[in-house]
Amino acid sequence: MEKLFITPLNGWHKANGAKMVPFAGWEMPVQYSGIIAEHQHCRTKACIFDICHMGEFSLKGAGAKDALARAVTQNLETLAPGKCRYGFLLSTEAGVLDDLIVYRLAEDEFMLVVNGACIDSDFAAIKSRLPGTLAFENISDATAKIDLQGPKSYEVLCRLLPGDWSKLGYFSFVKAAFEGAEIIVSRTGYTGELGYEFYLPSEKAQALWEKLAADPEVIPAGLGARDTLRLEMGYPLYGQDLDTKHTPVEAGYEGMLTSTADYVGKDKVFTVREKLVALSIEGRRSARHHDKVCLPGGEEVGVVTSGSFSPTLGHSIALAFVKASAADSADFVVKAAKAELPAKKTELPFYKGATARTKLA
Repeated sequence: MEKLFITPLNGWHKANGAKMVPFAGWEMPVQYSGIIAEHQHCRTKACIFDICHMGEFSLKGAGAKDALARAVTQNLETLAPGKCRYGFLLSTEAGVLDDLIVYRLAEDEFMLVVNGACIDSDFAAIKSRLPGTLAFENISDATAKIDLQGPKSYEVLCRLLPGDWSKLGYFSFVKAAFEGAEIIVSRTGYTGELGYEFYLPSEKAQALWEKLAADPEVIPAGLGARDTLRLEMGYPLYGQDLDTKHTPVEAGYEGMLTSTADYVGKDKVFTVREKLVALSIEGRRSARHHDKVCLPGGEEVGVVTSGSFSPTLGHSIALAFVKASAADSADFVVKAAKAELPAKKTELPFYKGATARTKLA
């Protein structure tokens, strides 16, 4: 058995009834009270998620902006200090090595947040693209990440850290203090709801988690609810909806590729062989990862990348890569394990009532 990494909150999860599972090399909570209950609580009140398995890198030094712009797809020319931006780390063939968020801390100082399963490979890839004059450090072990998500999260944050949080806009962040430690509070998340992500020293993780968990609006949620919440928004999961075999354009992210820098993979990033499509399926029976996708006449045109019953919408939903020539079709058939499921192409997000972009000021 492979030895699994554990987060600073591992003991708390086990003491509080979490069901633990292996995920990306880590032992993580998949649920506490139940996936649907946690999902619905996040859509209506607020949940906290242990995301300490994610990776964080620090980059600083003269010329850091220009060097990083050649390593990732984000447009850093238009990224101001105090703002963060989603984008991609590409191979030379424009396949997605990972999706990541870049935080601009200062003119030539950045924090990169990457997926837990990709920490070592991402660090090596990015380092190989940077000049040795820059200070590039993997700070993942020293950094914890806790997500507070849900329409009540603003009220919870105000009770946790008193102050005027109303001016913190979407994909913006500020530094704050918690029990004498400097932390970053970022208005970002993976659920579609109004929410905040906290980056803090690992030794402070349990204290922050317990204060959040004690709030009457908050319950802990596991990876199960996190997955159904993100899928309702059409947010991709690396290794399923994004991978080295597909470009960001094939996954639907052409509009984000505005950087004028000559980043790795740029010359091939607009290659389109397949397209990621959103599928709506009647009933509770779910399509699953790797299920085949066909046209109604029987021609096989693709494969499901993510699928689940949607607790909010009351029916099943899925994402699938299909041949570009079939991507404009209105109707598909998913060949699930025990049935053929008629599916209709729809627009993302599946759930359109989320609160992430709520204006508070």
